Amino acid sequence: MSEAATRTDADRSARDSDDRAARLRLGGRRRRKVCRFCVDADVTIDYKSPQTLKYFITDRGKILPRRITGNCAKHQRALALAIKRSRIIALMPFTATGR
Repeated sequence: MSEAATRTDADRSARDSDDRAARLRLGGRRRRKVCRFCVDADVTIDYKSPQTLKYFITDRGKILPRRITGNCAKHQRALALAIKRSRIIALMPFTATGR
């Protein structure tokens, strides 16, 4: 039994080292995303500027999550509210156009 346990531990450590090597080949660790609204005070969230808001929605019209955009919780809530307001007054579409 101890041989089987040792064998699986050895296999597991070999896989872990392979994963680490693969990550290093692909560029190592990813850089932490930073909220662009916290970094630059000049950039504001405004529902009347769909040009700014379009970077935070998918091509299908869905609001991108924080883990994708890198926004902090405070600005993600404000961003979602601004997108929803912009949709209500018809500055942005609710869904994808065409098709």
